[in-house]
Amino acid sequence: MGIAGVFLPILPTTPFILLSAAMYARSSVRMHNYLHNHKIFGEIIRDFHEDRTIPLYAKVISLSMMWTSMLTVTFTVASGKLWLQILLLAIACGVTVHILSYKTKKKKR
Repeated sequence: MGIAGVFLPILPTTPFILLSAAMYARSSVRMHNYLHNHKIFGEIIRDFHEDRTIPLYAKVISLSMMWTSMLTVTFTVASGKLWLQILLLAIACGVTVHILSYKTKKKKR
């Protein structure tokens, strides 16, 4: 689901990746270690798990991709359906507030 979220608008990526890491932590030590040491997702998962922080680049990328896809869907697919447009924009605002509520990870020097 997390990988599909990279390509599909509205479907989030990060929560599914974090959820899979949490589930594997309880069920498979091998898979949990694989996710924590993954060359792409590992650092983000470890930082979130240990400090509840998100790197600035991840916030910028996730918010810009989300807003691009949400605005595209809102004004193309949902055009003519005001209730759906309002709902989609409200969801985008809620997700934005949620992401920005996490501390930003400081760079190590």
